[in-house]
Amino acid sequence: MTGRRCFRRTHLPALTRSVRAGAVRAAALIGCASLAVGCGVIPGVSGGAGDDPITVMTWAPQDTTATNKPGMPALAVAYARWINAQGGINGRELRVLNCNDRNDSVFAAKCAERAVDEKVVAVVGSYSQHGDSFFPTLESAGIPYIGGYGVTGAEFTSPLSYPVNGGQPTLLAGLGRELAKDCGPVALVRPDSIAGDELPALLNSGLSAGGHADAGDQLAAEDATEYSGQANRALEYTGADPANPGCVVPALGDRTSTFMDSLRRGREEYPDVRTATVLGSVDQTVINASGGKSGPYEGAYITGWYPVASDQRWDEMKKVISAHAFGDNRIDPADAGVQTTWIAYTVFRSVIGSLGDGEVTARSVRRALDDGLEISTGGLTPPLNWEYTESLASVGFPQLVNADVTLQVVRNGRLVSARKGFIDVTKTLQQADLG
Repeated sequence: MTGRRCFRRTHLPALTRSVRAGAVRAAALIGCASLAVGCGVIPGVSGGAGDDPITVMTWAPQDTTATNKPGMPALAVAYARWINAQGGINGRELRVLNCNDRNDSVFAAKCAERAVDEKVVAVVGSYSQHGDSFFPTLESAGIPYIGGYGVTGAEFTSPLSYPVNGGQPTLLAGLGRELAKDCGPVALVRPDSIAGDELPALLNSGLSAGGHADAGDQLAAEDATEYSGQANRALEYTGADPANPGCVVPALGDRTSTFMDSLRRGREEYPDVRTATVLGSVDQTVINASGGKSGPYEGAYITGWYPVASDQRWDEMKKVISAHAFGDNRIDPADAGVQTTWIAYTVFRSVIGSLGDGEVTARSVRRALDDGLEISTGGLTPPLNWEYTESLASVGFPQLVNADVTLQVVRNGRLVSARKGFIDVTKTLQQADLG
């Protein structure tokens, strides 16, 4: 326990509050929503002792030409409605602020600035590709970031980040391990972006663990409207030897389905080439829209962080969505972002519950997490505990505490479990060449 606390003191900057002009606050409000009190210039709520609301924020990109996760902030609001209908947490209202980071570093930073202005006690269940833009602001104010989507390395290095899953690192490492058994040449098609630059080494760590050669690395624009060039090159690479057909791995977020449309058109020449990807790039809705059992995902391996959406462990989340989301079609219970937000708020609720009648601040939330509080998520993840360990710090992921993934497969057009339980990829990541 003391190891983590020393780590915190060494790396955590002094607590300050960024005082912003009204114009900056107005800019940060773009795309935001606040449960019960509406959007606008809101008097600061500290979330301290007494009957004041406990204020948190959830952000994600919406209405952009790249990856969008509108279901995450929408679920956060529904979650707060559910909690408040039961009398709140320890008798106090949960107040949720939303912010749209627009897949833009400037707006991501503005969301963080607004979090400081509004004195939130945590940012919970969020998605952003711009950790380098928002973490410095959160760290300066001492605001914890609980349950990010795991799309950037900063989420596994910042001392104020508490990820609930292993992000892209575990998904790709786990996928590589499975593909090494069944595939000839592997082609990775990934975004030409900072976040995308981290993906090849992660997939290759799993391939290498299975004695397989590294994947061919193909760059693609994250917001392209078609990918025929990349699809044809990937097919030529993986289908060159009919006796040893390979696998194409698109990791393009929301644009994965666009890539698969391009792949389908060029696939007649290479019928034995298989596809595989990670949850977040595809879900059951995407599989249905692409043709179900006659579509390009049939037989594809897909790694995820959590049990399949049909698992009964998701029943409580589905009931909350049904009762408190009021038909909000942005919330898909099969979406990995929505699931991550649910788990992140489960963690946050447990933390606040552990404080009893004590003061609820960003500092007290951090302290509870840093002091080794173990949190159950009802079997959706292993028990979570952010007490500092060295298990993955050596490869640059000191905050990654859940390296478990699930293996799923598309059979008869349905996404089902390919293997019972979780697969721990800690050792695979420890051998990754991430230099």
